[in-house]
Amino acid sequence: MSDRLNVLKTYKLYVGGKFPRSESGRVYEVTTATSATDAAGKGKWLANAPLSSRKDARDAVVAARKAFGGWSGATAYNRGQVLYRVAEMLEGRRSQFVREVAHAEGLSKSKAAEVVEAAIDRWVWYAGWTDKIAQIVGGANPVAGPFFNLSTPEPTGVVTVIAPQESSFLGLVSAIAPVIATGNTAVVVASEKSPLPALSLGEVLATSDVPGGVVNILSGRTREIAVPLASHQDVNAIDLSGADADLARDLEIAAADNLKRVLRPQPVDGDWSADPGTHRLTAFLEMKTVWHPTGTLGASGSAY
Repeated sequence: MSDRLNVLKTYKLYVGGKFPRSESGRVYEVTTATSATDAAGKGKWLANAPLSSRKDARDAVVAARKAFGGWSGATAYNRGQVLYRVAEMLEGRRSQFVREVAHAEGLSKSKAAEVVEAAIDRWVWYAGWTDKIAQIVGGANPVAGPFFNLSTPEPTGVVTVIAPQESSFLGLVSAIAPVIATGNTAVVVASEKSPLPALSLGEVLATSDVPGGVVNILSGRTREIAVPLASHQDVNAIDLSGADADLARDLEIAAADNLKRVLRPQPVDGDWSADPGTHRLTAFLEMKTVWHPTGTLGASGSAY
């Protein structure tokens, strides 16, 4: 029996629940991390990833905005169930992500397995927070008068996530999960040099219960995609986790045009395996405060 040819995987973008090729038709080579080099002194070729254009970025924002109403209107409990389903799907494809993370980050198989397991656990962790964060950041406020004054968190809207460059999967998950857990939708710019785990995550999301458009994943040149997203008038916030100092400065300037909320890298982000705390859960929430008369109590003890 003759040797068969391997069927190479064609990686695609994930936008609006579908898998388009880049509008430009461009691709770029993705290689193994430099710590896993061949005799020629460069990484081994892994795949051609889509090289996203500005048009792809605009399409992703349109998809995210379209999905926002339904996703933000879902109950927090339901969002938690959906996120937990993603963790279940990741568990089923664990071996694939172990392989991709090992290649992307130059890790041994055992170390990559630890990273993937931590990422799955983080999905579960954020799934558990969906119906609890309102109790942490919201509540009744004391006022001088016969009123109830109640504050409750609401999602900001469409969030651009510049995914971490070095942590291609655990950092990626740590940035995306809290955004959607709190009812926002996301346009994700994957790690430029290691986009394959992010593009494979899109395949998991497509076969889970996450509605199309809630998460949109783009690959390509980080600056080329991020700058138009930062200036896009229908993007409400931006996470700069994967932007270097020069790019972050440019993105903050662009984001100021429509007063986007900006999340700068935090000290804890230097170690994505550390306890993430709640700062990412609260980063893209807006507080809504309402006043209501306390009323008086009738004979039955009820307010009227």
